Amino acid sequence: MREQVLVTAEELAQELASARPPAVLDVRWSLARPDGRADFRAGHVPGAVFVDLETELAAPPSAAAGRHPLPDPADLQAAARRWGLRRGSRVVVYDDVGGTSAARAWWLLRWAGLEDVRILDGALAAWTRAGGALESGDVVPSAGDVVLPLAAGTAGPGMPTTDADGAAAWPGHGLLLDARAPERYRGEVEPVDPRAGHVPGARSAPTTANLGEDGTFLPEGELRRRLAEVGADEGAAVAVYCGSGVTAAHAVAALASIGVDAALYPGSWSQWSADPARPAATGARP
Repeated sequence: MREQVLVTAEELAQELASARPPAVLDVRWSLARPDGRADFRAGHVPGAVFVDLETELAAPPSAAAGRHPLPDPADLQAAARRWGLRRGSRVVVYDDVGGTSAARAWWLLRWAGLEDVRILDGALAAWTRAGGALESGDVVPSAGDVVLPLAAGTAGPGMPTTDADGAAAWPGHGLLLDARAPERYRGEVEPVDPRAGHVPGARSAPTTANLGEDGTFLPEGELRRRLAEVGADEGAAVAVYCGSGVTAAHAVAALASIGVDAALYPGSWSQWSADPARPAATGARP
């Protein structure tokens, strides 16, 4: 399970030197620095293609849909072809923040029907620690011909989702996790969205707690124990949200790595908090 979600820097180096190297996507992004293109140009995994999270991994923001709505599958397929993805491509995604933004690309491509998509465990720092070289400048790949099954209409979504009504009802039959920082969950601060607090009934499970100090995912046993502490174990009906559906994808990846399937609430708190009819809970309890 873990090997279907994550790839180590050493494994990636071996695969890049093989006869069938994976396509590598650089998804550097953060709330404070949403355009990571300058960092990409300064140094990236050789051959990696830059992906703009704001414009290629999301539809335009709105109060009704949130800050990072899911892109139309046809738009995502067009972007994937710009990145050079071809039929049968294996894909590795990375960033410089422990995979918390790259996981958005991992989740979207899996949602659209690609199966062989993995996150570089430990992000760019793991690559350089392992002795991986960096190249600078832009990378413009040849156009790809990948077909995303969801865009082609040959399959339904490969990853489950829920909406605001589903998130509201989820605690009544399953486990709803809030992947934001604890202080945002408690409603003590809200730097981005219209209101502070959390979806009533949701439990706090910060996605960064799934990572070790070096930015790699916790060892499987430790990660399993950590997620079990919030009720997420095999057999649980789990849904996850965050601020706008980005870091929640990282939580979905962590859960997938231990065999727990989880739905993503793409609108997340940015959509929920913009609707005055939706209640906001505060404090440390669900």
